Amino acid sequence: MAGIIDTIKLAGTLVFALPAAIAGIGLLTEGQTAFGAVLIGLAIALVVVQHWLTMPTDIPEILAKRVIGTVAKEPESESDDDR
Repeated sequence: MAGIIDTIKLAGTLVFALPAAIAGIGLLTEGQTAFGAVLIGLAIALVVVQHWLTMPTDIPEILAKRVIGTVAKEPESESDDDR
């Protein structure tokens, strides 16, 4: 489940990716397949890179998630051997 920060980051990326994709589709319909394919590929690459790339500003968020995961572990269930 994505948080609000991830949603805002995706929206910011789509601001650049969607116009490139729309222009690429327009060029494909006009017969300029090379330029159209490049623009569509660029739009896809923008979204994929934004999703997978770790930026220096993301490091505190990653560290916080790790610390919370380490501190707030669920207790292990008791085994049935203690009867």
